[in-house]
This record gives sequence, C-alpha cells and structure tokens, in this order.
Amino acid sequence: MSAHEFGGDWTQEKLLRLRKYLSAYMTIFTANPKARTLTTTYMDAFAGTGYRNPRIKDTQTLWLDGLDDPEAEVFLRGSARIALELEPSFGNYLFIERDPNHAAELRKLQADFPSTAITVIEGEASSFLTEWCRTTDWRKNRAVVFLDPYGMQVDWSLIETIAQTRAIDLWLLFPIGVAVNRLLTTSGPPPEEWAQALDRIFGTPKWRDEFYAPPRNLNLFGEEEPLEKRADFDRISRFFVKRLRTIFAGVADNPLPLYNSKSTPLYLLCFAAGNPRGATTAQRIAQDILRR
Repeated sequence: MSAHEFGGDWTQEKLLRLRKYLSAYMTIFTANPKARTLTTTYMDAFAGTGYRNPRIKDTQTLWLDGLDDPEAEVFLRGSARIALELEPSFGNYLFIERDPNHAAELRKLQADFPSTAITVIEGEASSFLTEWCRTTDWRKNRAVVFLDPYGMQVDWSLIETIAQTRAIDLWLLFPIGVAVNRLLTTSGPPPEEWAQALDRIFGTPKWRDEFYAPPRNLNLFGEEEPLEKRADFDRISRFFVKRLRTIFAGVADNPLPLYNSKSTPLYLLCFAAGNPRGATTAQRIAQDILRR
C-alpha cells in the first residue's frame, strides 16, 4: 500500500474537526424524514490516496516555486477514509485526484467498503467540480465539499459556483500563510503576476485597498513613500470571511488557523453553508467545532 502523507499536529486538528462535522451532518439528515428523501454526497476534491503515514514527505510543490513550507508539504492526508468510516454514511462519495498513482490507491478503498458508492475521478479538480455543480439537480441533492489544496489551486470563481448551488456545505483550507501572505510583499504592492493570482483567489481587486495604504508621514523631502503593507494574518482572515459572506447563506466567523512548529499560520480552516434553510444550524455547529 502506498501512502500519500503530509503531516503535523495541525493536520490532526483539521481532520478531527472535519470528522465531527460530517458525523453531525449525517446524524441530522438521518433524523429528519424530509431530509432522508434527499441524496447526500461527500466530495473531496484533492483526495490524495486516503491513507496516512507521517514519516513520508510529499514532494509536490505549491502554486509558486519558492513559496513552499517544509511543514506544509508534510501534512497528513486521511479525509477520504475518515469520511468513508462514518455511520450513518453518505449516499455517495466522490474523490478527485489528478495523480494517477494516488487515484489508483483511492480505488482500492472500494474493497474495504464494498457496499458504499465510491467514485474516483482522475483529473483536474476545478473543472470537474464546476461541471458537477452546474449539472446536478440540487432540488434532490445535498453535499459537503472539502477543498484541501496544496496552495492556490482554488480560484474564487470555483467557490462562487459552489455557493450558487445553495445546497452545498463547504470546508476549505485557505492558504493564508503558505501562499497568500507571502505574495503580499512588504516593499509596496506585489508584482502584477502575483497581484493577478490574489485577484483570482479573492475574486476582487479590493484587497489592494484593504492590505496597502499610503504611509502616515511624508519623508524628509515632503514626498510620499510607496504604499505600505498593512495586512497581517488577522486582517487577511477577516477579509476572506467577509468575502465568503457575500455569496454563502452562513459562514463561520471563527476560521481555525493551522500553525507550523514556529507558530506561523499555514492555513485557515474555513466553513460556509450554502442552503439558506439549514444555514443557521450548520453555521452554529461549525463554529462550535472550530473553537479550540
């Protein structure tokens, strides 16, 4: 059995909270006669292999060369198996993985869960997920989607497509430390290529005004200095949560920072609920789970 693992205590926190929410989600659906008429799906869009082995380091790079964090490349992957072990279980499981070897390992999970409807998609997550959101009959379906990318592979347009279904609860690892904060250069705004990447992940250029401002004082010659970076992790977190609130019915206001051993945030574990009728309950449960 091959393993696809990245690891650290922060990953255990991520998986623990995901498992708690999935369990609560299916318990509520099972107890509600009307909800039981709907088909439930769990989708992991960056599924890895489904196995965990903290001794093995993955060599995948992040979105940009030079933005990798050694500990960010060693986080444990196990969300697929965790979801499959749930009782009561989801009606369907969809796992997307573009690496052929990892996808082959995911298919082996069917032997351990022979009575479970498991579909493994070997391909690019964003294109498949976008088409799936647009073609599924959401009057009859509900889903939880877990987006756990290596870096900045999730554009805002994909998050918006998920929200438009009004039927999906989203758990998202937002790369606040491994990518976003590093692109927000301290010596004035970032170069255009990096700025465009930030436009895609935030879905707006307004981060420029939020994260940069003119210096408070003129220099000795009465001239203005270049714009100063005002963004810290808290400001970036608040801005992203505010963006999620513009498209989702309910958003947890306490995303969980996941730290490396140097106490630097690598990711934010964020939650957003798409279904207006269940958003209040979903948000309350998620916020309780996200508290340390």
